[in-house]
Amino acid sequence: MTQYAVLIYERVAPEDLPPEIMAAHEQLPQRISELGAREVAGLALLPPETATSIRGDLVTDGPFIETKEVLAGIFVVEARDLDQALAIAKMTPIVNGGVEVRPLLGFQVAEQS
Repeated sequence: MTQYAVLIYERVAPEDLPPEIMAAHEQLPQRISELGAREVAGLALLPPETATSIRGDLVTDGPFIETKEVLAGIFVVEARDLDQALAIAKMTPIVNGGVEVRPLLGFQVAEQS
């Protein structure tokens, strides 16, 4: 199976997400499994104000790209093809934003030394 990253963009801060959206996020791995795919990993990001960007030697506070939507989280799925990955991405609970799907060259968890 091919791995895809699903990037979640929201205009609503994570702490302001309605409980039903948070519950839907918690149920998403099971729903993905029911489609015959698998969620490999997932993570939520703190608000963009906590980001630090680096451009060459310049280090600045804030996200690299500023938009109305912010990158709120990412999850990685194994799906048989792009169509299945898109079907999974469409199930992502969103309040006011969208998702982006990108095929991955490879996803590995670094071993701790």
